[in-house]
Amino acid sequence: MDTGKNLHSQEVHILVIRMSAMGDVAMTVPVISALLEQYPNTRITVLTKGFFKPIFEGLPRLTVYEADVKGKHKGVLGLWRLYKELKSLQIDVVADLHNVMRSNVLRAFFALGATPFVQIDKGRAEKRSLTSLSKKVFKPLITTHQRYADVFSTLGFPLNLERVNLLPKRSMLSETKLVLKGNTKQWIGIAPFAAFDGKMYPLDLMEKVVSDLNSSGLYHILLFGGGENERIQLEAWENKYENCINLVGKIPFNEELAVISKLELMIAMDSGNAHLAAMFGVPSLTLWGVTHPYAGFYPFKQGEHILVSDREKYPLIPTSVYGNKFPSGYEDVMRSIPPELVLDKAKEILKVS
Repeated sequence: MDTGKNLHSQEVHILVIRMSAMGDVAMTVPVISALLEQYPNTRITVLTKGFFKPIFEGLPRLTVYEADVKGKHKGVLGLWRLYKELKSLQIDVVADLHNVMRSNVLRAFFALGATPFVQIDKGRAEKRSLTSLSKKVFKPLITTHQRYADVFSTLGFPLNLERVNLLPKRSMLSETKLVLKGNTKQWIGIAPFAAFDGKMYPLDLMEKVVSDLNSSGLYHILLFGGGENERIQLEAWENKYENCINLVGKIPFNEELAVISKLELMIAMDSGNAHLAAMFGVPSLTLWGVTHPYAGFYPFKQGEHILVSDREKYPLIPTSVYGNKFPSGYEDVMRSIPPELVLDKAKEILKVS
């Protein structure tokens, strides 16, 4: 695509759109990092929710522009206001990594100024086939990271995702260090929750994992989550197991990221925390229920650190991309992943790393 500028001589200002969800936003980081490293004549403005701004901390030549979609940028008039604000930044090209109704409206506005605007191909038809209950085509799809990279390639910036400098470890505030109560043991993060029940490991089984790791005395187990119900659950584990610390409600998001950057391992679902860990190069062991890595959402370079539910017993997996749809009888698919297998895999990863 002709951007109207020489890609190798003049600076090109790229607007990147990815407003939600947290895991999808985190998945942009390795791709954007590759772009900034491989094309030093680029600078990037990321349009996203203000809460996600700390995710991009440390990336050079990058600024975050907050999309206030519930306030001043709400509705078509609000998006027109947003477009005018973005236009004043002298955007050269737009990489839409979201491709939803809001970004479609922005595409129409940017077309008024003939600004090159490329949207992600989400592979919706392929994903419907992968998750079909009657005409399933079970094969690995293009990863989300590669779909992001393909957008930049179409804009004239082909990327080598094998050559990526991930984010460095971040320093923590002294207040955070007090919450963590020392750092003499290996730090393992556990994020036991997910947006939908279909991709959440049963809490009683996860507690067995926590109990075993705790009793070994080798690990500092840091518990991640959000919201009051999750805080209460994780607080119960903190009170029960001496080597556990619940972080929910104790430190701000930017400090959670600093803690994650220093983990030896993250154990999580097919969920945002796994992607937050992966953007720092932290090994992430992910557990999969009615979703499946073949949909392309596994954490960056973590394809070997995966445990999936038993497809011989539950052949319709994956039943959905997000874990929100599954047929009767598939409520307990994750019980086909025994806690002993999770522990063995975690210890194997720790030994290698």
